[in-house]
Amino acid sequence: MKTIYDFSVKDRKGKDVSLKEYANEVLLIVNTATKCGFTPQYEELEKLYEKYRGQEFTILDFPCNQFGAQAPGTDESIHEFCKLTYGTEFPRFKKIKVNGEDAEPLYKFLTSQKGFAGWDESHPLTHILDEMLAKEDPDYKSKPDIKWNFTKFLVDKRGVVVARFEPTEKIENIEKQIVELLK
Repeated sequence: MKTIYDFSVKDRKGKDVSLKEYANEVLLIVNTATKCGFTPQYEELEKLYEKYRGQEFTILDFPCNQFGAQAPGTDESIHEFCKLTYGTEFPRFKKIKVNGEDAEPLYKFLTSQKGFAGWDESHPLTHILDEMLAKEDPDYKSKPDIKWNFTKFLVDKRGVVVARFEPTEKIENIEKQIVELLK
């Protein structure tokens, strides 16, 4: 069975990193952007990371500029922004594409494992996202591609993708599932 350990990615300096380095850890893989309405989620993500990092948990951050060009700048400037503004310490990788022919192979795999998970109807941005995406593609909900910045994939200690969370998902709901996998 294929797992995320079958993939290598590039760190922000361009060095190859095998995801086998994260074997036996629970992972939260996130595509991010620095100029998005969801960017403040970096703060919640860092709190999660600090709380569970000593328990075989980490967050892998993949900046992506495909949604509204909201991740401008170089890999280094994105990294500096995140460290200075939100104090993030979790691993950040090279800016990638998550959709389309040029999508990072890891993301092609992630979306093949878990399709669109649906919006949290109580989130204030849900209706804006739904309206915007439905205008482009009325059938967008049936497709597995990434819909927006801060989509998250939860991976168990065996490298298996167990859940997908859209950017509107409450961090408490994500945390509950992380805790279950850490037991």
